[in-house]
Amino acid sequence: MLKVNDKVPEFELDNEHGEKVSSQSLLGSKYILFFYPKDDSPGCTKQACSIRDQFKYISKLGYKVFGVSPDKVAKHKKFIDKYEFQYSLLADTEKTLINAFEVWGPKKFMGREIVGVYRSTFLINEEGVISHVLDKVKTKIHGEQILEALKED
Repeated sequence: MLKVNDKVPEFELDNEHGEKVSSQSLLGSKYILFFYPKDDSPGCTKQACSIRDQFKYISKLGYKVFGVSPDKVAKHKKFIDKYEFQYSLLADTEKTLINAFEVWGPKKFMGREIVGVYRSTFLINEEGVISHVLDKVKTKIHGEQILEALKED
């Protein structure tokens, strides 16, 4: 997994509207990438809604927010519309960014081992460098976890 002071790998992914979002277009902005397994699953919904509920505080601190999962653009759009997220979701169907951040691999789920996305969040500064990593995500309070990390930056 990438760590603090690592440069963000170059990427270009589609958001829920099919618009390109890239590491180049985000240079000069502070932003958050949160990786999650699947749209509209119970844990991912709690996580995304927790971020939604803290979004105004996060954005007041000057951060853009992007969720990243292997889901397709259309599924992201439905997920956003259903829960009224104020931030974009990026479709990483080929897992290029997920693999670049090293957040894909074996994990335990409901007592069995599966392969999937490691739930993790990266705070990125204006130069495209990781300033904070949250790898112990608590889905119900993840928005608060992000705010705590932002206060440390």
